[in-house]
Amino acid sequence: MPMRVLLTNDDGIAAPGLRALEDAVRLLGLEPVVVAPAVEQSMCGHRVTTHQPLKVEQHEEHRHAVHGTPADCVRIALFALDVRPALVLSGVNAGGNLGQDIVISGTVAAAREAAYHGVRSFAFSHYMIRGLAVDWERTASWIAEILREIQAHDHPPRAFWNINLPHLEPHLRELPQRVRCAPAHSPLNVSYDRNEHGYAYTASYAERPRDPGSDVEACFSGNVAVSLLHV
Repeated sequence: MPMRVLLTNDDGIAAPGLRALEDAVRLLGLEPVVVAPAVEQSMCGHRVTTHQPLKVEQHEEHRHAVHGTPADCVRIALFALDVRPALVLSGVNAGGNLGQDIVISGTVAAAREAAYHGVRSFAFSHYMIRGLAVDWERTASWIAEILREIQAHDHPPRAFWNINLPHLEPHLRELPQRVRCAPAHSPLNVSYDRNEHGYAYTASYAERPRDPGSDVEACFSGNVAVSLLHV
């Protein structure tokens, strides 16, 4: 019987990054069970729904859409749908989740929620460079290789992995170097333009500070940023 793996994200159940995660799991011979938000829930942090019912739609066997947040999805899977996974994977987010992003990210929140309940978990994100297409097939193969590596190591209790993939040119197929690093401490750039509707956020993600030895420096330098985070 193959090991059961719960998959979720914050980009929504139709997102290509989630399909890439499913492909990675199948490459490893594992059984994916998808419990993901019905619609995009990006940057919702660790919000959970407790004061109203959560609607869950079954799209097909082992594939459920939840009208809630990524953390809701993990809770529903564990305590309502009785999924009982050996592993929880969240992503692959279309965009990095580095440094200060970690507390904002719904993708990371899902992995954190699983860790709170003692389930081994990973958050996967893909840094994006504007104008460069994403090769989701390559992403799936990279993730499968990363999971093979990390699964072989001990996993501390009440911890989870936050992993950010770099955005490389299409001809570069080999998995980049994996760099163990801590989240950046410098805050995100914050900038607003005023218009007739109010203040529009305009800061450049790519111009954020690259703290030496941080996840931002590792990922922006073309490496896989690997961080072990504790709850």
